[in-house]
Amino acid sequence: MITRRFFGLFATVAAAFLPSRAASQTTNAPRRLQDDIPVAARWISNALRSSGYGADFTPKSIAEVERFSHEQTKDGEPISGGLMSQDLGSRLFALGSYCGEVLRKELGEHWLTNDNDPEGEINAALKVGNGVTCWPMQRVMKRLRSSEDDLVHWAEGIRRG
Repeated sequence: MITRRFFGLFATVAAAFLPSRAASQTTNAPRRLQDDIPVAARWISNALRSSGYGADFTPKSIAEVERFSHEQTKDGEPISGGLMSQDLGSRLFALGSYCGEVLRKELGEHWLTNDNDPEGEINAALKVGNGVTCWPMQRVMKRLRSSEDDLVHWAEGIRRG
């Protein structure tokens, strides 16, 4: 499948730019989760676009992430041989980063992260300009498990405050 090769290529390239946090903590300049989020969002945007999804950081592009989730999962699991069948954790993190970055760019404000939290990637929160705090990575994980947890409706709820 050609889209799978492109997605794999972006995964390989991203691995060079987005090393694991455990490995990076052995260097003199540890990476911060705050810095990893926009890198992961750009990576998944490129990967999604190479596979035919409109991931351009506009508010409507969350519908494309929803479409991707619908097409790449079945019964709460990634489809065998699909684009989510490998490196699931890093791809869920990247999808959550992307959805959060779309909302942050649209509504303003900032990420709330804790580099000392062993589950910081999952617990990263986004505070947006209308006063709402949300957890995009957790929402994307929940979406994987249930097709009824639509990302578009979630984002609309965030926008309404």
